[in-house]
Amino acid sequence: MSLRFRLIGLVCGALVLSLVLGGATAWLNASRSVRTEMRSALFVGRQTIESAIERLRQAPDPSRHLDELVASFVGNRHLRVRLIGEAAAVAAPVVESPPFGAVPNWFIRAIGVVPVTDRVPITVNGRDYGTIALETDPHNEILEVWNEFTDSLVTPAVLSSMTILLIYLFIGSALRPLKALAEALEQVGDGRYRTRMGGRLAPELARLRDSFNRMAARLAVADAENRRLNEQLLTLQEEERSELARDLHDEVSPFLFAVNIDAASASRLLKEGRTAEAREHVQSIADAVRPMQRQVRSMLGRLHPIGFDEFGLHEAIENMIAFWRRRRPEICYRLAVSAGCKGLDGLTGRTVCRVVQEALSNAVRHADASLITVSIDRRGEGVNVDITDDGRGIGEASRPGYGLVGIGERVRAIGGRLTVSSKPGGGCAVAAVLPCASQQEAAALVPVVER
Repeated sequence: MSLRFRLIGLVCGALVLSLVLGGATAWLNASRSVRTEMRSALFVGRQTIESAIERLRQAPDPSRHLDELVASFVGNRHLRVRLIGEAAAVAAPVVESPPFGAVPNWFIRAIGVVPVTDRVPITVNGRDYGTIALETDPHNEILEVWNEFTDSLVTPAVLSSMTILLIYLFIGSALRPLKALAEALEQVGDGRYRTRMGGRLAPELARLRDSFNRMAARLAVADAENRRLNEQLLTLQEEERSELARDLHDEVSPFLFAVNIDAASASRLLKEGRTAEAREHVQSIADAVRPMQRQVRSMLGRLHPIGFDEFGLHEAIENMIAFWRRRRPEICYRLAVSAGCKGLDGLTGRTVCRVVQEALSNAVRHADASLITVSIDRRGEGVNVDITDDGRGIGEASRPGYGLVGIGERVRAIGGRLTVSSKPGGGCAVAAVLPCASQQEAAALVPVVER
């Protein structure tokens, strides 16, 4: 059932309850009123007859005045008077016509007032002239109560009908914006984040409209950001694949070609019995395999931090520094890893390795630095990663490369943030704040890559 009809049903229930209570009160008052009126009419009628009998004692012929006594009750609304004796006479009450139709039997039974008869003997100067019977007739009084009751129902019925109509129209008008909001939410659920609500509304609904518009705007921004990130991710993936393909082609493929030639030559020489010469070709194959192993190991290191799963975070970072120390021994490397970082989960630890790997590579290759410092510290539920150098820094016109952009996306994916600060001639600093596993589920931060 819709909200509109629920409210109308609630109002109707309240009106019916009030009518029932009002009807019960009116019934008690009406029944008491009719009984009181009947008793009063019977008492007054008896007093009238008794007073008339006293006056008849002075009359020469009382029987001639009995008909007049009975006739005097003609027009009485509540009494039926009959003369029982030598002469018979009846005075019946006038039955009033109901403006709202005949009184229903259920209403008469509800009032519960039955006719009452009282008899007054007529004895004048020792002679019995008969008896006058007084019988109450509550019909007219019940009719009057019924008319008042129906009159009192007309106004509430009209007001109730108008109230229900106004509620129907008002609730319909008030719910129309909610219907529009439901349609707008369906559109947002279908991915149409540019949907907006407008128009003048009540203050409460206006706040709801403004909140919806802000939510839709943020979803539109988030959707655009996700599209941009997906494009960057695809670009990074393609570049990484191209780089791996180039390394395989330039570094591994020549050695494989040489191995193939040496293997063919060694096989031919062995068939000819020239063992000494074949041994030289076998040695050449061994010499070619070693650089291929180093190259493959280097490629695997780019794809997966060497030593992290086997030895932990500290050993993996030391392997990275050792890799560059062998190639650039003139640079001083400093590493500080707090003891609290030993219990990092795999996802956070790998992200730390990726941040250090990219920042360390940039500092060695581009910064022309003499000192590179790597600091990893766990503070509460977060991990701070700082890589600084004393090189020439990044110029203001330069933009972060794809490596830093990719690292920023990795950090953002687990609910962290990455900042890159640089002063020309004063070195560069890469700082990342990563949540631990307990925070990743509830991370609500929107990390950014700053320059």
